[in-house]
Amino acid sequence: MTLSGKTAFVTGGGSGVGAVIALMLADAGAQVTICGRRLAPLETVAAKHNAISAVVADITDEAAISKAIADCAPDIVIANAGASESAPFAKTELAAFERMMSVNVTGTFLTLREGTKAMKDKPWGRLIAIASTAGLKGYPYVAPYAAAKHAVVGMVKSVALELVRKGITVNAICPGFLDTEMTQRSIANIVEKTGRSPEDARASLEATNPMHKLVPPEDVAKTVLWLCGEGSDMITGQSISVSGGET
Repeated sequence: MTLSGKTAFVTGGGSGVGAVIALMLADAGAQVTICGRRLAPLETVAAKHNAISAVVADITDEAAISKAIADCAPDIVIANAGASESAPFAKTELAAFERMMSVNVTGTFLTLREGTKAMKDKPWGRLIAIASTAGLKGYPYVAPYAAAKHAVVGMVKSVALELVRKGITVNAICPGFLDTEMTQRSIANIVEKTGRSPEDARASLEATNPMHKLVPPEDVAKTVLWLCGEGSDMITGQSISVSGGET
């Protein structure tokens, strides 16, 4: 497949699955802009491919993300940036709940909304949110995160119906626990709070996957490419689980 002539915008592109998505889109021929809050990791990723450029923007800052996306004028927008926290529900503070909503819901809303504006006069476009299996089911100790990802899935389904006749598809990709820096932080949190070894903590996350593996970020990136490639025009409003059969 080729994405030659297409432009893409990827939030959270300085690390993890966002960086892998950006590199695969660039390898496929797209001109890619990655954004995040810290310039150094963005520049590290951009240095790996001459078709990637970096811009600093906080996805919860309406003016900043609006300008970043408008300047890029993308055909493809990947709302990947997100955050997770864990705590027993009864001990979850309002501030933690609001953080999960701000980054995972408001940030995704602004990214997809500005992407929709940028694609207004285009005959083809792709809006893709990187959600989570937490948007399809529940997990203990992450109720605010699960609530936020359920909201993202609902948003995607609604926006898809608005754009269904405009040549723009809107989908969510829902990975299980990814083999990325975010999961490493989750493992460290489990170790700190339970005293378990890192190996046991990792195994507990792997056990949620029927394959007993963490999801490779490359599998998520290849799903993005599939949604951007030929034969995907009829796929919209979907929540695609990339989770080794987790239900």
